[in-house]
Amino acid sequence: MEELICSVEFLRGPMELVARVSSEAGGVREYRAPSADGVIDQVINDLQEEFESAPAG
Repeated sequence: MEELICSVEFLRGPMELVARVSSEAGGVREYRAPSADGVIDQVINDLQEEFESAPAG
């Protein structure tokens, strides 16, 4: 059975890209960077830390 563990939205602003991440453990947070690489790196690092520290369930 699959369950949703997080949601990630990518938005393009006038000067930057925005990633909006939502998860049960971390709530809703936003990351901003002038490039796609920058914002994606922030999201990857955040989710990696969140799921590595989460208890297996």
